[in-house]
Amino acid sequence: MRSPGLGLQVSVDEGREAWVEKTYVITGATDGIGAAVARALSSRGDHVVAIGTNAAKGEALLREADNAPGSLEFVRADLSLVSANRSVVERILDAHPVVDGLVLCARYFRSRRHETAEGFEDNFALFYLSRLLLGDGLRPALERADRPVIVNVAGPGHDTPIPWDDLQSTRRYDGVGAMFLTGRLVDLLGVAFADRHGDGPVRYVLFHPGTTSTGFVGQFDPATAAFIERQKAVAKPATAVVPPILRLLDDPPADPLTAFGVDTPISVRDGSFSSADAARLAAVTDELLAGT
Repeated sequence: MRSPGLGLQVSVDEGREAWVEKTYVITGATDGIGAAVARALSSRGDHVVAIGTNAAKGEALLREADNAPGSLEFVRADLSLVSANRSVVERILDAHPVVDGLVLCARYFRSRRHETAEGFEDNFALFYLSRLLLGDGLRPALERADRPVIVNVAGPGHDTPIPWDDLQSTRRYDGVGAMFLTGRLVDLLGVAFADRHGDGPVRYVLFHPGTTSTGFVGQFDPATAAFIERQKAVAKPATAVVPPILRLLDDPPADPLTAFGVDTPISVRDGSFSSADAARLAAVTDELLAGT
């Protein structure tokens, strides 16, 4: 039975220790880093809410978890849709009044610009808006946990300029450029969360995994597909970045916002993490979401 507010382990008879199950929500949980973290958590005795779009891969995760000490539930959802994020948040809050950690991994590369059915550019919708909606939406459940944390797996600290009049890459779309731009927005998302809720218990971590063999899911033109294949040949396996992510989940940093390149701290005090820019982005985003 779940025991909210306890640590990872509690003492039982004769000094032995028993694992206390915690609940973690993972997006992009059917591929790459997300799947590797989901397996690790269920294997050690925790409960995982695994969110993804691929039903077959979700079923495979469920079968694996059948033999694990922990448990896993699969939620199939297209998180590029604002409406789907809101539905997922409602479902999780109904089923899990306490959430110990949120691991954000979902991302989908597109060589050509694509808009969702709700009219948002796909990177902006999935890589940015979804992470905003889930972090804010699940905050009530996170705040009931003992040491709650959001681990946002992205690419913090790069200096891609922000075109404030074209956040959704309508003028000159480039898949890599759009991904880097949205990554900058994710940095500011972390800043905004910490500025708004830093007095609360939830810690926010921006995590850069380095060159890792993730799911590499997306729609690639031939040149990008060839580059991806070369990257796969030299990238470390997704399992290699599981230990540092688990350390962050088990022992969140004390500061409201931190960033890491695997185990190496990244400063969040330079211009890339401007509170003024974060507030500006939040205001723009609030206006966009008000229309959905």
